[in-house]
Amino acid sequence: MKNKRTPQYKVNKIFPKRWSPRAMSGEEITNEELMSLFEAARWAPSSYNNQPWRFIYAKKNTENWKKFYNLMVEFNKSWAKNAAVLIVALSKKTFSHNNQPSVTAQFDTGAAWQNLALQGSIMNLVVHGMQGFDYHKTKFELKISEDYDVLAMIAVGKKGKKKDLPKELREREFPSDRKKVNEFAFEGTFKEIPKTH
Repeated sequence: MKNKRTPQYKVNKIFPKRWSPRAMSGEEITNEELMSLFEAARWAPSSYNNQPWRFIYAKKNTENWKKFYNLMVEFNKSWAKNAAVLIVALSKKTFSHNNQPSVTAQFDTGAAWQNLALQGSIMNLVVHGMQGFDYHKTKFELKISEDYDVLAMIAVGKKGKKKDLPKELREREFPSDRKKVNEFAFEGTFKEIPKTH
């Protein structure tokens, strides 16, 4: 599918090229490919270099896959069944050096997620983040302590065909546009932009 996104200002093509399709082929990805995604996440910036992000993953056709798959809502199960890997993203609430609360932990983990997503796009993989899963059950099933926030689940796989998606998802399988820069970047003071829809 051609990407029809048009940036307002000059940026590297990787930014408008990256999007979150759902169509995946069901093929496995190699361990090397998966570790490249985590390597990209590794280099994200963070406050005090705390690196609060953690990723727990399950590869398709392994003993952990069903456990991760069953954490999702039915809507996400309908397309993520063709993913090669499911990943849960966590953020450590405190600094490791003094155990004090880290206000930017989720912000920093978001930077790691973005690195992972961009690396996936460079590698021509589908990388799709979601919140449609059971957060409480995830903490219990994956034995996550209260020191961590569960933030998102990520489906990763090789590109598939739009026609193989459930009918209601086929018409949504295209890169979405973005707000204009002046709708979120303000000089000097905050502005509330009226809703247009």
